[in-house]
Amino acid sequence: MFHVKHPRVPDVRVAAQAVFGDRYPLAERYAALLAGSGVVRGLIGPREADRLWERHLLNSAVLGELVPEGARVLDVGSGAGLPGIPLALARPDLVIVLLEPMARRVVWLREVVAVLGLAVSVHRGRAEDLRVRDECGVHDVVTARAVAPLGRLVGWSLPLVAPGGRLLAVKGASAEQEAVRDVEAVRTAGGAAMEIVQCGATIVEPPTTVIAVPRLTRRVTPPVRARRR
Repeated sequence: MFHVKHPRVPDVRVAAQAVFGDRYPLAERYAALLAGSGVVRGLIGPREADRLWERHLLNSAVLGELVPEGARVLDVGSGAGLPGIPLALARPDLVIVLLEPMARRVVWLREVVAVLGLAVSVHRGRAEDLRVRDECGVHDVVTARAVAPLGRLVGWSLPLVAPGGRLLAVKGASAEQEAVRDVEAVRTAGGAAMEIVQCGATIVEPPTTVIAVPRLTRRVTPPVRARRR
């Protein structure tokens, strides 16, 4: 069996300082909020508190490698603000909206955004709702992390991606399997050829695995079968 060798990953704090730059103190504050009120109020599990940096903050922030400068980003099913808040901390040039359906999570996200002083909007709703699509409009990039299987996710999220933009679905070991299984669902939803990308290979171990789905300029409608007479 062959094993893929990744470049040496630096100490997590050194890596975090490099990724977040002068916003590293804000990233520390966000990590403290996750480990504190985030656990108490059920945003993350108590076992996650000891691995916040590598599993959550850095895992999310390195997504910025795939986001163009100045892009409009919508984080679908944001939950505890992942990947949206780490992305906003690492990339202040981005215009970011967090979309979350659960009221208690929306309240917490708004509190965190206020505490950190981020220019990030928090919107309550589901990506599949037509009202949300009207209110949020389309974005250059839509992100999603642990939201739904790819086949369902593209149906909900691609309508929120501007033509020529991309859906970035953060996945784990299932990425290749989902990409193969859901090719037809992606095509039907208006997606172009998918690409599986690993981000942050020199920053976090394991790297963040992303399925990148470009949106076509127009939606592909499945052919209508003629009825037999």
